[in-house]
Amino acid sequence: MTVAVASRQQQRTEELCGAAVRALSGAPDLHFRARRLYRGPRLLPIAAPHLYPPPEADFGSFRGAADGLALRVLHSDAALHRSLAPASMAARTVFDLLEQQRVESLVPPAWVGARANLRHRFEQWSAAFMASDLFETASGLLLFSVAQVTRTRLTGEPVYEPGEDAIETTRGRLAQELGLPLAGLRRDRHDQARFAVHAQAVAEKVADMLAALRAGAAGAADAGDDDTTDAALFTLRVDFGHEADDSVVVAASGNSRVLEQADHHYRIFTRDFDEERAAQDLVRPAELRELREQLDARVAGSGLNIGRLARAFQGLLAQPRPDDWDSGQDEGRIDGRRLAQLVASPAERRLFRTEHLEPQAQAQVTLLLDCSGSMKQHLPLVSVLADVMARALEQAGARAEVLGFTTAAWNGGRAAKAWQIAGRPPHPGRLNEQRHLVFKAAATPWRRARPGLATLQKAELYREGIDGEAVQWACGRMRDADDAGEGRAIDRRILIVVSDGSPMDTATHLANDVHYLDHHLRRVVAQEQARGDIEILGLGVGLDLSPYYGRCQALDPAAAISQATLREVLDLMAGRRHR
Repeated sequence: MTVAVASRQQQRTEELCGAAVRALSGAPDLHFRARRLYRGPRLLPIAAPHLYPPPEADFGSFRGAADGLALRVLHSDAALHRSLAPASMAARTVFDLLEQQRVESLVPPAWVGARANLRHRFEQWSAAFMASDLFETASGLLLFSVAQVTRTRLTGEPVYEPGEDAIETTRGRLAQELGLPLAGLRRDRHDQARFAVHAQAVAEKVADMLAALRAGAAGAADAGDDDTTDAALFTLRVDFGHEADDSVVVAASGNSRVLEQADHHYRIFTRDFDEERAAQDLVRPAELRELREQLDARVAGSGLNIGRLARAFQGLLAQPRPDDWDSGQDEGRIDGRRLAQLVASPAERRLFRTEHLEPQAQAQVTLLLDCSGSMKQHLPLVSVLADVMARALEQAGARAEVLGFTTAAWNGGRAAKAWQIAGRPPHPGRLNEQRHLVFKAAATPWRRARPGLATLQKAELYREGIDGEAVQWACGRMRDADDAGEGRAIDRRILIVVSDGSPMDTATHLANDVHYLDHHLRRVVAQEQARGDIEILGLGVGLDLSPYYGRCQALDPAAAISQATLREVLDLMAGRRHR
């Protein structure tokens, strides 16, 4: 299965499960993105390990996870749960699991399908856990047994049959150690606060048992009070045994503590070394001619029909606009130039004129290309895509701009050296020499921009990527652009970000934290889209960019660019998703 096909299948699954979640929970703002549940723009936390999104090929399992999340929204008070959660990580993990099992036990008997989905998902998770190395450890077996025993007590369903023999001894021990609170779980499952008392007792006892196991294995002197290892063990995403080749890789994203502690104020240590350059100025003329010849050969070899693509762009972007007047009409506005005919020929009725409407694409499309090092392997695909789209958009009457973003150095360059000279102050923010590249300006015709577009193939320009500032820069250029001397306003602006990964700058990550740049990117995209004048789309090269862009599409990096590839781009611009 290709990346594009897998992406379409994943999107279809998310749409169906999102509709089911909204119906079950009654919350109209719930939706899936990148196999994670969002409430409006806010990502909802995973409530239990068996709710981590399963492989998208297993629709039934995904649906079970979705139903579980819907029940959590419907039956659990998140603020109350947080206030009652234990302090230690291991106990809190078990406490979260028990709350999820409580809400799943409240499924009405009439919801036969939901009950079956939940059971199927838990069995799939149980099978994956048993097939992993975690099941061979004492801690893993204990945590697995806790999940099985507590679920059985709450739902009345039997334990996972293939694992019944393996947990028999541990199950008996749990019944002995946790008899009273286990009995209270089902009795008070309709009251979250009263249920939490029993859940706290179970969670604390399991945390003590984990600590005892760790102390017995490593010796009391090494046991310590750091229980994060056991918590991580239980919260692992156990998608074991599934082929990764057929799935769409989702861009890694997370929240930056540094940004949050700074009230989301994004910092830049120094702008002294930042630059905006015309890309062709960075390449020797002789080499530029060679690169252009290579690009022309690639475009010719692709067999793409530029004229057909231009007509498709015009159909997508053009709107009927007054272009001239049609005189000699039987109705419309009176044509003053024909009033003399009324005197000379009183029976004449063709004295009117009507506006002649002509489709015009008063739009600008900007391609913002990630010029980080990992994109070097995709140069043939990206360079042909950018050149063909720029040419076709121009033929369609729209304005096209091709921009890129990278850094002028690896590992921070002069900006990092200035930071070191300043005494390495903590959390300096962005710490590299930002370089923004203009491959084709919006006002420059394609023929004059051909050398600049050829520099897309210059691998030495590709270093590291700072996406958030690049999106701000590209949006600013679109807003500040003139009307190309045509005396008409731009009615529609579309920014397409082409990337194969999350924002990455080594120096910035080391001096702040690993999510500093991608947290900033998400915030920038949200702010720019909130203004409503620019549509921001993501085009992932072998990657699902949905953590950053609400409208996105994944391209197969192994496939040559074709009419089918361009149709996917057109559908993305039109707001359609592939089925």
